Amino acid sequence: MNLEAVRIRVRTLLAAASLMAVAAFPSTAAAQAANPHNDGPTAVARARVAADVLMSSYDPNKAWFPSSWWNSAVALQTIGDYMQRTGDRRYVGQLDNTFEKDKGVFPGGVLSGDPLLGNFTSRAIDDTEWWGLTWVQAYDLTQDPKYLNMAVTIANYVNGYWDTSTCGGGVWWNAERTYKNAVTNGLWIRLTAELHNRIPGDQQWLARSRTAWAWFQGSGMINANGLVNDGLTDTCANNGQNVWSYNQGLAIGAGLELWRATRDPQILATVRRLADAAIGPNALVSNGVLTETCDATNQTCDDNAKQFKGIFMRYWTDLVDTTHDSQYAAFLDQQAQGIWNNDRDAAGRLGTRWSGATSTSNPNVFDWRTQASAMSALIGDVPTLTPQESLAATMSPAQPVVMPSASGPTTIAIDLNASATGFFPLQVRTSIDAHAGWNVTPRATMMRLLPHGNAVPASDRLPLQLTVPSAATDGHHMLTANLAAAGLSFTTQADVLIAHSIDFDTGTINETPWLFDPDGSQSNGVQNRFADGSAHFTYRFPLPADTSSAQVTLTIDNEFLVQVSNDNANWTTVLQQAQPLTDGSNKADRTIDLTPYLGPASNGARPVYVKVSDAFPNDGWGGRVYHVKAAIVE
Repeated sequence: MNLEAVRIRVRTLLAAASLMAVAAFPSTAAAQAANPHNDGPTAVARARVAADVLMSSYDPNKAWFPSSWWNSAVALQTIGDYMQRTGDRRYVGQLDNTFEKDKGVFPGGVLSGDPLLGNFTSRAIDDTEWWGLTWVQAYDLTQDPKYLNMAVTIANYVNGYWDTSTCGGGVWWNAERTYKNAVTNGLWIRLTAELHNRIPGDQQWLARSRTAWAWFQGSGMINANGLVNDGLTDTCANNGQNVWSYNQGLAIGAGLELWRATRDPQILATVRRLADAAIGPNALVSNGVLTETCDATNQTCDDNAKQFKGIFMRYWTDLVDTTHDSQYAAFLDQQAQGIWNNDRDAAGRLGTRWSGATSTSNPNVFDWRTQASAMSALIGDVPTLTPQESLAATMSPAQPVVMPSASGPTTIAIDLNASATGFFPLQVRTSIDAHAGWNVTPRATMMRLLPHGNAVPASDRLPLQLTVPSAATDGHHMLTANLAAAGLSFTTQADVLIAHSIDFDTGTINETPWLFDPDGSQSNGVQNRFADGSAHFTYRFPLPADTSSAQVTLTIDNEFLVQVSNDNANWTTVLQQAQPLTDGSNKADRTIDLTPYLGPASNGARPVYVKVSDAFPNDGWGGRVYHVKAAIVE
């Protein structure tokens, strides 16, 4: 029997297993019929691309995602969800790295604005609970009891803030006992039920979960429309504050885990009411897209709200897996498809507005928080019977810049990176589509991938040479790679920016093509990128080969250190704040002559690198750049 015949035989057996699973759950067949776009291998590939983008922001030294404590817990749980769903195990080490490095005591400002008290606890009770759920998920993934033991330690700490003397029960939001709200109590119900479902013979955590669920249902936080408002007033009434998607999602997820513990049909009926309300009229959906109030194009979601929809989708996925309801499955698939098609850039980054909407004053934001959030929908779209074979690809750089020279064409190098899972060698046919008049080499060729299961996807790299004529027009032009092998296919793109000038606000999509190395820098809004402590960020300007003189103007403040290089290795300091200053009062336009640092002409460009870092790294107020404008001096 030849290799292709063996492949067909194995696929036939896998298909039969899938049909048996569908037969065991008849409603799953209806769910699949409702989701004709849910191609399992493609869903795995999309999730893998999103996971790799997310983990590119992980800081292995501080063992988190800079610079948010509870958001890091949620992002790590999301990567754990991905590994559990797909079988990919490449990031187990990062989970353990965080566990071992960050379980100690830390003063405020190191990992959290609050002091960390050890074992991932702090005065922020909801932050503490997020870490508890993260370590239960790590236990599910690895079966290492240290993670479950940590979750128990965390839950015991939280239990100290369950208080019946105010509002008859509920966990306080903070150690100061100022607020009882939905997120803290939704987390508590889910965490206690998860512990019960993993500790043989437990009754204590089950009793606590039952009590908390009953209290939550009677607390008044669930309004007459079946939507969860943010919390309670001082007089223990619904405070009428915003219905955030994560509060609704946690209520659904809490009920599902408690239902698994009890099989109480009333709990599942309540979960369905919460779910139906969430996607009903005047709720959390706008034109079929899960939407926060802050997703409006005249608003910007803060760093917390950026992750709310992903939390909702995590527990919505649980709802689909548990009920096999075709309506719920169709909604999940609709979110995943919409995100991939409308809310993704060429670098595989996923934005905060899943509709893809943007505006000049409040642009769609792409960062690791929005990545983790949207990625939860992509994970949920992966079938529970994970496809064994998948094919994915990316290009790097995904957003290259070409500044054409008047004297001739410009050639840049782009790598096509392919990855695959499965159990058979793949001969991957690749073809590249480029803008008319451009040349790419090779335009068509074969790649060979040798996967050995799902745990570590096989990968290979194909170097491409893209030649752009000097007459290329300014704007974004897509370079598209199409890959196909043994019934699998995947398409990826590079977004090539042709530019004759450099002029952008930081913290926007216009900055991205020029941002060569963001390192640990941060941006929390338009006209805002800063590098504190040991962090930095580097811009690369591929000036035309015939450039003889150039300058750049930075709008910059705080404790900046600016260095310039022509090789990204040897640096010269050109600007430095001499005295500590943290109030932005030194904000000004500062111009740097780049002429002495022009790199040698190569492939039609003379690159210059500009790096911004922190002149006084001990106090955490590094260089902050608002606007960048560079010009070729005639």
